[in-house]
Amino acid sequence: MHRIFIIFVMVLFCLSKAEGQTSDAVVADAHSHKPLPNAIIFDPGGKRIGTCNSKGQLPYIPAISYPITIRHLGYKEKIISKVPNDTIFLHEDMMIELPEVVVNSRNRTLLHIVAYVREYSTMTTYTDTVFMFREKMVDYMLPTDKKVRFKGWNTPRVLTSKSYYHFTNAHGLDSVSDRCNHHFSWADWIGIAPATTIPSKLLSDDPATEIIPGKYTAKEIWRKHGDNVTLDINVIADTTCRQWVPTLSQFFRKDIDFEKFRVNFHYEDVIGDKIMPIDLADYSFEIESNGRGHSMFMFNRINEPFFVSTRADVAIVDKDYITLKEAKKWDRIRIDNDDIAIYEPSEVPELSPEIQLLIDRVNALNHDEIRLAFTPDKRLEGRHIVKLNVGQQLLKRLKQMFGIDNVNATRKWKRQWSDFRKERVRRNKNQDNQ
Repeated sequence: MHRIFIIFVMVLFCLSKAEGQTSDAVVADAHSHKPLPNAIIFDPGGKRIGTCNSKGQLPYIPAISYPITIRHLGYKEKIISKVPNDTIFLHEDMMIELPEVVVNSRNRTLLHIVAYVREYSTMTTYTDTVFMFREKMVDYMLPTDKKVRFKGWNTPRVLTSKSYYHFTNAHGLDSVSDRCNHHFSWADWIGIAPATTIPSKLLSDDPATEIIPGKYTAKEIWRKHGDNVTLDINVIADTTCRQWVPTLSQFFRKDIDFEKFRVNFHYEDVIGDKIMPIDLADYSFEIESNGRGHSMFMFNRINEPFFVSTRADVAIVDKDYITLKEAKKWDRIRIDNDDIAIYEPSEVPELSPEIQLLIDRVNALNHDEIRLAFTPDKRLEGRHIVKLNVGQQLLKRLKQMFGIDNVNATRKWKRQWSDFRKERVRRNKNQDNQ
């Protein structure tokens, strides 16, 4: 027994020692031969198993884990079949690369930002719940000069995404999917804050905090420590806070209530008395609302409220000033989701076990088997044509001349829709009484 314990301790020691080791192999740019830090490594099943360090060194990976796939934003992925003993070169991905142009820095009047997003959204009624976890790569195009005749986009434009849904209801339904017919998340409406002057209290070199009061509670909390600045915003504390989320102004109306709406921006290497989009390192937000979803689901639960909550974390992975010519090329790019991978920054935390379980369940779905098991609608097989005799054709033409067919069709449609709504209300009441 003593001998087994010693062997067990030695195995643990070897594993812990290997965990922090790096390989002699380095991931580098094939053209410049410069190391590529934070390249991500995946196993044959597509699971992330490591990240290169700041020097581009490959982490320790046991031989049994090979072949591995190496990915880095802006580069073509590369599959390594066995433990490497030399430099691994990655080639730039020409699918999304813009041609290199030598220009004067004064002409770089637009800021292009690429970010990695994780969003968690839930839509609930009294009986049903839809939860969604989504990962995506997005970009922003921000003009830095008002004279530039290019609008750009301040809200995230989706380059590629992957969604995971979990459906539950009061009758015990528990299912997952990577698709849903309705979009209820708030994540695509929150963009990057404009350049803003920092409160004078924070302009000293000492750490400081400034609280800006709103109508009923604090609307902004500024914190500065060294060159880092954090701004917390309570959007519903004061109507003036809506300036931080201008694209959501249309939703501040009587049929949607925001019970919680907080946004957090984090800036690094701030110089001077302003926070600038170029200094943004990451941002996050949390929204709880009542009413979003009625227009999408009114036919299902007519008198039932809908609650939607969204929490999202956005990590900036690349930012650069570019020319107007380059910006227009980015604007015209139509990227297929398969053309660009999702690159997870090394500093983001690991996914929770619950989210990882959802991902594994969705990835295990067999879509071909689901499609084969689906019974098609017989009405879609083709038209069944009935020929009319001479008298019937004459009667039909007379009805068309006087618009009788259209009137009857409209009445029939309204009557069927009214009957359908009444039937749904009756079913809803019966379910509530059970």
